Amino acid sequence: MSQIAAANTVTTGVTTGVTTGATAGAVAAKAPHPLARTLRPLAVDIAGPLAAFYLLHSGLGTSEFAALAWSTAFPVARTVLGLVKDRTLNRFAALMLGVNLVGLVLTTVSGDARLMLAKEAVLSGFMALAILGSALTARPLMSAALRPFLTKGEAAREAAWDRLAAGSRPFRRYERLFSVIWGSALLAECVARVAGAFTLPVATMAWLSTVLLVGAIVAGSVLGQAAAQPMEKLVRTEAAAA
Repeated sequence: MSQIAAANTVTTGVTTGVTTGATAGAVAAKAPHPLARTLRPLAVDIAGPLAAFYLLHSGLGTSEFAALAWSTAFPVARTVLGLVKDRTLNRFAALMLGVNLVGLVLTTVSGDARLMLAKEAVLSGFMALAILGSALTARPLMSAALRPFLTKGEAAREAAWDRLAAGSRPFRRYERLFSVIWGSALLAECVARVAGAFTLPVATMAWLSTVLLVGAIVAGSVLGQAAAQPMEKLVRTEAAAA
């Protein structure tokens, strides 16, 4: 009897272990990768409205105003949902909502080619001011975009980021600097495009606008390393010390 009982105990233990392992494996399979989870808000709140606009305007041929209006519905829903459900402001959704609303207002601008070129620059200028303004707050906008690339989806680095953001003055200073660099790059691009729209030939600005935008992105990426690299070092050190 004791041998049978022992055998039953072993069998039960093995079965429980297999079941528990299978359950844990299923949960792990269903759980999103930490890096994907961190990047998802950026894709949903920024890429979503932009994709909707281009699909409606360029793909389906709707008017610019109609495409902006329909693509605005998504950030509106995300912003309201965050306020009602979590009692927090979804900053990226709110930023895209602001950009779309400014775009809707600017669609009333006449069809003059120079004004249309200037209108595009104003949209990036609005984003630049929002980013620069956020640098004065406790949660700079560009930090959310930088975080996935510094934490790499690792739990230890995620926890290190949270601790540093809550209690490290040097880390907070670099956070603000990163947003200031990106906001300044976009603002400079806006000023250059507006000035060029009214001083250079339209044919020149038709291609130069894209060059200036790409240049601003490259400048933000390169100059931003002055803040990103020290932040990455702080995160790495903090994670190793935990």
